[in-house]
Amino acid sequence: MGRTGVMACMFLFVLLSLQATILVSSTSPPLIQDTERHAASRTLKQEEQYAHEVHCSRERSRAAWKIIEEYLMPFVEREKYQISSKCRLHPDKDLFRDQEQHKIHVDVNEWRCGYCNKIFRAEKFLDQHFDNRHYNLLNVSHSKCLADLCGALHCDLVMDSNSLPRKTRCNPAAAAKNRHLCENVANSCFPVNQGPSANRLHGTLFLF
Repeated sequence: MGRTGVMACMFLFVLLSLQATILVSSTSPPLIQDTERHAASRTLKQEEQYAHEVHCSRERSRAAWKIIEEYLMPFVEREKYQISSKCRLHPDKDLFRDQEQHKIHVDVNEWRCGYCNKIFRAEKFLDQHFDNRHYNLLNVSHSKCLADLCGALHCDLVMDSNSLPRKTRCNPAAAAKNRHLCENVANSCFPVNQGPSANRLHGTLFLF
């Protein structure tokens, strides 16, 4: 092969190498971008999956509201007392209040979602439906977990009403903590300096 042939082969080799480089550089960014886009999509889905996780017992919150509604509210209504919206016992402070109000108990084995009219055969399945489909309706920014007040309201007595009472040992530390919680709720909801009605309701709360 002459000098001219060698130079031609070298030129062809360089040309092919440049084409290969251009091809790789032109196809790699989309692949990288696709990978980054899929990763971002997975991250977003994970954030959406865990964003609605609420660490609050719906069952204990329901028991707490039952105590408030059935045992405390009759005294409040009799005194014609207006509970402040800052009070932890106010309905707007209950994280699940709106969802609980959208439960329709049609029959013994039939519960209906008040948001989308879907039917369930038990309340627990409706609760799961709320958690999965209507979690965005929870007012997590302004509401509180009513179950946090169970120590002061004795929710266990209501939850165990359909079963045999449990024999438990008295825990002085827990009892002192619950009494302190009760005092804080009574002081914030029924300040004794707001008149006779608030004073009487303040004492009533300690009867629970």
